Amino acid sequence: MSSRSCAGREDDVSNFAGRIVQRIGENASLIDAPTGTEHRGAEIRDLIAGFAAGFLEAGLCPGDRILIRCGIAVSGALAYLGAMYAGMVPVPVEDRLFETFRDGLILKARPKAIWTARPGPCEETALKQVQQLAGDFPPRDCDSLPPVHCGEGDLATLMFTSGSTGMPRLVMVSHGNLRANTEAIIASQGLGTDERAMLIMPIAYCFGASVMHTHLYQGGGVVFDPRFMFPDKVLHAINRYGCTTFAGVPAVFNVLLRRSNLSTIPLPNLRRFLQAGGALGPEGVRRMREIVPTTDFMVMYGQTEATARISCWTADCSSEKLGSAGLPLKNIETRIADAEGRQLPAGAIGEIQVRGASICGGYFDDPEATAARFVDGWLRTGDYGLRDEDGYLWVKGRADDFIKIRGRRVSVGEIESKVASVPGVSDCAAVPVPDREAGEAIALFIVPSNGAAGLKEAVRNSLPPHWSCASIELVEDLPKTSSGKIARNELRAKA
Repeated sequence: MSSRSCAGREDDVSNFAGRIVQRIGENASLIDAPTGTEHRGAEIRDLIAGFAAGFLEAGLCPGDRILIRCGIAVSGALAYLGAMYAGMVPVPVEDRLFETFRDGLILKARPKAIWTARPGPCEETALKQVQQLAGDFPPRDCDSLPPVHCGEGDLATLMFTSGSTGMPRLVMVSHGNLRANTEAIIASQGLGTDERAMLIMPIAYCFGASVMHTHLYQGGGVVFDPRFMFPDKVLHAINRYGCTTFAGVPAVFNVLLRRSNLSTIPLPNLRRFLQAGGALGPEGVRRMREIVPTTDFMVMYGQTEATARISCWTADCSSEKLGSAGLPLKNIETRIADAEGRQLPAGAIGEIQVRGASICGGYFDDPEATAARFVDGWLRTGDYGLRDEDGYLWVKGRADDFIKIRGRRVSVGEIESKVASVPGVSDCAAVPVPDREAGEAIALFIVPSNGAAGLKEAVRNSLPPHWSCASIELVEDLPKTSSGKIARNELRAKA
């Protein structure tokens, strides 16, 4: 760590961005992989302070909301941290989401300003008084601009939920939430002080933000690379920049397994794969571990409403626990509850509910949704699953991710895992369709890997007889959200 304080003693600083700035040592780095532009150590601290100063000098005040348009690039991360350092409330939003819901997002967040990386013509927004800012700000000696004081319970950021349907909600995340979840993730992953993450997700997605938070908090580095449509370029960049962590949603690992040269590109520095944002499936985890046996594979479960992570499965767990979401993080308490909120015993399926220091304060300007999801200190996740005798969580799906066939609930994740194991299937998605006889039936969308001959028949033969399959459609690709999840609304409409 550097000898420069930038903010007094760490224990005195509740501002989460201020804590990060204090913990950034001379080995820390922020790198844009496509250009090779690299910032290190004291430069990063002063760049964050420079953004804070730039926002303050533009007339913004602590507590003001500022919408940060950010892709997968260093500039967006600096703007996000700089706004938080200045006591403002950054609202990070990925560019594609902004373009889709532009006026709706502005009306929902009601920001004082909008920042974007590239200067352009000013646009009329849904709120005419919204200030528009663009580009970088000159660095500022962070010793001359300490972080604005914030309490642990003060609002640090508003994060859009990453669901695949409709207008996302804004989750109120406090400085204390960020610190608690970041420190718990670091402990669960065994992160050292010499880590460097390859980040292919936007920080507007809580998974991407948590990867950045944890690695900078440890004094490490983050490499931003938006080129995953060419996965081998990212694999080579992992080696070029000595990355120790690679994170992705299930679709990312399916691409690595089926459309990359992962098996022939050694990754000698990589220590861990992090997977969240849905279930990859045991077979996918096994294949990743077989191809890259020197790298740990960690399966995580989380929600934006829980800041990020709730539980983690690692290769140290018993192999019979593969397929589970692992054990809760050290500051998270979990329970399985029935519809009346009564705790169920081990092995019984019900709603997963969680509480602890990582659980957020609710939804911004949405008291009804907050009251429905945050009850007596517990977050009702909307996910259904069980907890076994050893305390491991097994997620079976969301309330709307089950297909009810002849009165029996079948998890979409279970269906997709089964179909994905059929040779010739590169990617797949299942959605429900009405069925006169069964009530609901399965509509499958499949991306073939080696041609279509005989694939539909092979898939049908792989399904249990009681799973009514109404249709199988072969497609070139599955529609995805900006965070890499399957856009199920589009598929439901198509089915």
